[in-house]
Order: sequence, then C-alpha cells, then structure tokens
Amino acid sequence: MKYKKPRAKKKLHQINEEIKAPRVRLIDEDKKQLGVVPIAKALEVAQEKDLDLVAISPTADPPVCRLLDYGKYLYSLQKKAHEAQKLQRKVHLKEIKFTPVIGEHDIEVKLKKIKQFLEDGNKVKITIWLRGRQKRKPEMLGVMTDKIMNILTEIAEIESPPKQEKWSCHILIGKKKGEKDAKTKNP
Repeated sequence: MKYKKPRAKKKLHQINEEIKAPRVRLIDEDKKQLGVVPIAKALEVAQEKDLDLVAISPTADPPVCRLLDYGKYLYSLQKKAHEAQKLQRKVHLKEIKFTPVIGEHDIEVKLKKIKQFLEDGNKVKITIWLRGRQKRKPEMLGVMTDKIMNILTEIAEIESPPKQEKWSCHILIGKKKGEKDAKTKNP
C-alpha cells in the first residue's frame, strides 16, 4: 500500500528569509513606519527584537514588511475569520406546493407559512403542479400561476419569474428589500 505525502500548506505571507526584495518599507510592532531599509538591516532589527519580519504587502514597490510575532498574528486572523463566520446568516430555501384545485382556506394557510418563512429571512420556492387528470387541462396551470402571482406581489419580491415546465411551474421569492429580518431587529 502506497502512502501519499501530505500536501504542504500554502503560506499566507512571506516571512524572514523568504522575502527576496533588496529593500523593504519597514513598519515596527507599534505600527510606526521606520522607512525604506535594506532587507539585511530589516532582518537584523527583527532578530534583535525577537520578532518575525512579515511581508504584509509583497506586491508593493518596495514591499511593505512588518515586525510582529507571526504565530500570534495568524491566531488573530483566525479569530477574526471565526467571528465573521458567526455573524453570517445562512439563507435556506423553503418550498411550498400548490395545485390548481386547492381551496381558498388552504391558500390562506400556505400564504401564512410563506410569510413566516420570509420573516425568518429565508427564500421560498413556490411550485404549482398538475396531478393525474389535471394534466389534460394545462391551462389550469396558467390560471393558478396568475392567481398566485397576484397574491405574491403584495407580500414578497419575485426573484425569478415563473418558469413553466411540462406539468409544473416554479417561482422563487424573497423578502421585500425595505423590510428587515425578524431575527436582526433590535428590541
């Protein structure tokens, strides 16, 4: 059985001797500019202060390098990314199905559920479909689609217009732009 070598992790920054530029713009640990210095002097300053020389902006002319503890710097970047990920809201796609012979009360119940999904910040896929003998009258699909579209324009924003397939029609809706999510409202 053959084992594969583990892949080397791609480094985010060039550090210390990996920096190949002859001169760099040096920034100290307090974020004060020390000016443009030769790479040898920058490495010497980093070694004296027991810090790493990190190329923050390697494409600049000359490259911008900073004196810092690289391990702590990577840790702080990881913490910031984790915090940003916690604050993100994932949007789920919910689906509600209608048939042309649905009762008025059933439509009201489904519309109430659609409003609830939209208030929670989710997108809703509306499917109108024909079953069994209804397929013999495809015009029923168009009538029901128009009826549902008239109702939906009042409560939501249509993100994709009705897409009609052979026996079904799909509409994607989302919350109106001016409204805020119920979960992000401040009390």
